[in-house]
Amino acid sequence: MKRRSFLSMAVTAVVLPVLPALAQQDIQAQIREGYIYTYPMVKNYLTMYQYALEPGGAQYKGPLNSLVSIARVYTPEDTAIITPNSDTPYSFIVFDLRAEPVVVTMPAIEDDRYYSLQLVDLYTNNVDYPGTRLDGNKGGDFLITGPGWDGVVPQGIKRVIEMPTELGIGIVRTQLFSPDDLNEVKKIQEGYRAQLLSEYAGTEAPPAPKAVDWPPISEELMASNYWQLAAFLLQFAPPYEGDEAQREILTNLGVVAGEDWPPQKLPADTVSQMKAGAVTTYDEIRNTAAQIVDSSKAFGSPEQMKGQYMVRASAAQGGIYGNSLEEALYVMYVFNDDRTLLDATRDRYSLSFDANMLPPVDAFWSITMYDQPSQFLVANEMDRYLINSSMLSGLKKDDTGRITLYLQHESPGPELESNWLPAPAGKFYAVMRLYLPKADARDGRWVPPKIVRRG
Repeated sequence: MKRRSFLSMAVTAVVLPVLPALAQQDIQAQIREGYIYTYPMVKNYLTMYQYALEPGGAQYKGPLNSLVSIARVYTPEDTAIITPNSDTPYSFIVFDLRAEPVVVTMPAIEDDRYYSLQLVDLYTNNVDYPGTRLDGNKGGDFLITGPGWDGVVPQGIKRVIEMPTELGIGIVRTQLFSPDDLNEVKKIQEGYRAQLLSEYAGTEAPPAPKAVDWPPISEELMASNYWQLAAFLLQFAPPYEGDEAQREILTNLGVVAGEDWPPQKLPADTVSQMKAGAVTTYDEIRNTAAQIVDSSKAFGSPEQMKGQYMVRASAAQGGIYGNSLEEALYVMYVFNDDRTLLDATRDRYSLSFDANMLPPVDAFWSITMYDQPSQFLVANEMDRYLINSSMLSGLKKDDTGRITLYLQHESPGPELESNWLPAPAGKFYAVMRLYLPKADARDGRWVPPKIVRRG
């Protein structure tokens, strides 16, 4: 059968004359808007490049369109993704869908284990979730296509999922019950597979896509070469319906899909202002990200995130690849109960659950510790980065069944170390994750406990 595109949102970009004369305030406003709109793409490309386009790099996983599993949980040594979880060993694939689709296979697993394939477009929208919530645990072959693909779907495909952009990333999360369960997770990961459609169907491969000179990127290059990177990435991301004003702004600033920046016609003072504006707007995004305490609307589908450019940018900065609410609910702990920033150099903290008030989930929950400046996991002598629902039987409870967790730099003492989540010697934040949150968590009837300062 033929597959027809459902993406009415993908339209052809219109190239306008470069930069008409603009009032000074208009230039500043357009620089800010253009940066906010493109920031998630550039931040996303940083991970894509490190994972699939930098062989020999410290974070390299494998080439484009190959699915690679990491048979361990994340540690402080993993620095390609900020605010990573450490409960679900990851598998990754960076998609280049220009030439043909990719078939991703999810194996059948036991009913009580959670797994998912989060499909993220170049804009960082969550496009779909093959796995437990939508498809159950019986597994299957999923055909992942680029925008507008119109081809023959072979027999055996469980679902066809159209990505709105030619570049994207897939993140597989496999629940780990305990350290002793790692071998079972490895067996599941061996069943994950990615094949080009022609390989899967045994048909002739289409012509190879145009060769791309993938520009290097790092945190430093994001600052110095930001607009060049943004222009490069636009060619792989058809605009969504409603993005016309943002694309016109970028064209006015000389940021045109696949073309060099700055163009010759761009005034030198505008180039200088754009470089300076990238710095100031980045600071604004970072400050906005630091204020996120309710992430229920920070991540979502293309429809849910439509027009929410600052939300998308700050979410990409604060915790890129966060799940949509239906898949996971995040509770961000940045402040204590009196609204001061969490800082383990001066204070100790606790977080308590009454016996009947544990996070309501259909999968599992966890609380993970992060260093505030770096946004990475915290190295500690216990190699403990989180406390999760699988550890409940080993946590100490009081006579009423109440569980108190201790978030602090120094040990609370041998008798309480089972409930200790080590903090850095400085500012920190913590994230509670509820995987497959129940309705009372999603709609706010369940209220998460507060972190309390203990002195």
